[in-house]
Amino acid sequence: MTDFPWLLTMIAVPAVGAAVVAALPRGREETAKQAALGVSLLVLLLAVLATVAFDAGGERFQLTTSVPWIPDFGVDFALGVDGIALVMLLLIGVLVPVVVLASWRDEPTGHRSMKTFFAWLLLLESLMVGVFAATDVFLFYVFFEAMLVPMYFLIGSFGGPRRQYAAVKFFLYSLVGGLVMLAAVIGLYVVSAGELGEGTFAFDALRGMEIDPGMQKLLFLGFFVAFAIKAPLVPFHTWLPDSGAEAPIGGSVLLVGVLDKVGTFGFLRYCLPLFPDASRDLAPYVLALAVAGVLYAALLAMGQSDMKRLVSYTSIAHFGFIALGIFAFTTEAATGAVLYMVNHGIATGLLFLVVGMLIARGGSRQVGDYGGVAAQAPLLAGVFLVAGLASLALPGTNSFVSEFLVLIGSFPTRPVFTVLATVGIVLAALYVLLLYQRTMHGPPRGVLLEPSPETSAPATGGGGGATAATATLEAPPPAPARLRVRDLSRRELAVAAPMVALVIALGVYPQPLIDLIEPAVAATMSDVGADPAGVSPEAPVEGTD
Repeated sequence: MTDFPWLLTMIAVPAVGAAVVAALPRGREETAKQAALGVSLLVLLLAVLATVAFDAGGERFQLTTSVPWIPDFGVDFALGVDGIALVMLLLIGVLVPVVVLASWRDEPTGHRSMKTFFAWLLLLESLMVGVFAATDVFLFYVFFEAMLVPMYFLIGSFGGPRRQYAAVKFFLYSLVGGLVMLAAVIGLYVVSAGELGEGTFAFDALRGMEIDPGMQKLLFLGFFVAFAIKAPLVPFHTWLPDSGAEAPIGGSVLLVGVLDKVGTFGFLRYCLPLFPDASRDLAPYVLALAVAGVLYAALLAMGQSDMKRLVSYTSIAHFGFIALGIFAFTTEAATGAVLYMVNHGIATGLLFLVVGMLIARGGSRQVGDYGGVAAQAPLLAGVFLVAGLASLALPGTNSFVSEFLVLIGSFPTRPVFTVLATVGIVLAALYVLLLYQRTMHGPPRGVLLEPSPETSAPATGGGGGATAATATLEAPPPAPARLRVRDLSRRELAVAAPMVALVIALGVYPQPLIDLIEPAVAATMSDVGADPAGVSPEAPVEGTD
């Protein structure tokens, strides 16, 4: 099974599926939906089979495929995964079918057809697999930039009222970051030519090169800016609330669930192993940005009236925790950070989905337009509660294990930053529970209010010579308005059920994922110079001389 080109197949299948769906004639919307779901389920099956073929105790990169692409410049179409990349492929495999099913009957906003929507979605899946599977730096850059195109069209063609503004902002921010990284990629190639005698983009050849400390910092910053924008870290974050709010729900799920993880994945895959000295020297500054993001984004989330913007800000706070775990330089914290990447995609993806279900019923994204939903839609309220509790990392949910590992792994080496980050846990409880209380409980409000059918129509005249005005005054008062909102449909239950199951299952027993992640994380920590306890002699613990 290890000889089968699993990764190449996982890239090719959704790409071909996207072309087939796009080529369908007009009026074949149902066929497009079925094809998209079938292709996405096939990719999930391939991801599971690839995981079975992967040996967690074996070589660092497995399931490899490499063919020459641009030989004159040392560029290969090289694919391979370690445990970190593999769990991200599993996340993609889970989320895309859920997004397809969630978009099954909800016509996206915009002027394009459903088949166009699903074609862009499948192309995005192909490129997301490519960016996590690439082991050639130039190939990684190509996938990194190419991902912008389908997401730009998903936001710009199918998003909310300000979709064009959000799409352009997303594209420009990511493009600028990508151009900065391109300069660093070229610089890395030049350095490799000087160090190795021949320029290369192969990750294994670049790892371990002796690079001048000053040059290391410049190259590190080139990659870091691109990844910090993609993650995003404060102050590079301002595109995400707009894009998350205006994207269609399926696009929002993939944006915060997968695309943003490319940034934190890039820190682990490229910044730390290729530039270990610069990573250690600049870690305090990155940690300061991470903790600032945890606190700042949590405070902004508490003040949001738009539900989708609120969820987007919660993601920025979560990414601060992930960056803290990565730059604490301990195996335990970094393992928690990678697990957090997976669990955040599941928990926040579920939260976005249930917010989308609520918006589909009320037609408004404003928190103040809802109230008392639980009384009429208990299943919807229950899923909302599970998603919210997972987002605030309640024990028993998947996010708790990740957050706990990050905090206990970071404290020995970065106690000050860790203590500050824990304040974000309290703020998370506030913004999540306030959102749930305002929308699910209390009296019905706003867009969900409809006149009760028992309301009597005013009389328009009558015996005894009463005028219309007098008859109206004497009519009985209208019956109170009553909340009308349907509960989850079968399709929506099929969307939510696997996500809820994963939230609980990974909260109770996360060990299978940890077993996949930990060897790759340990190898990365070894690259950056951390000992098994995670303490690097070049990076002393805070508070010591």
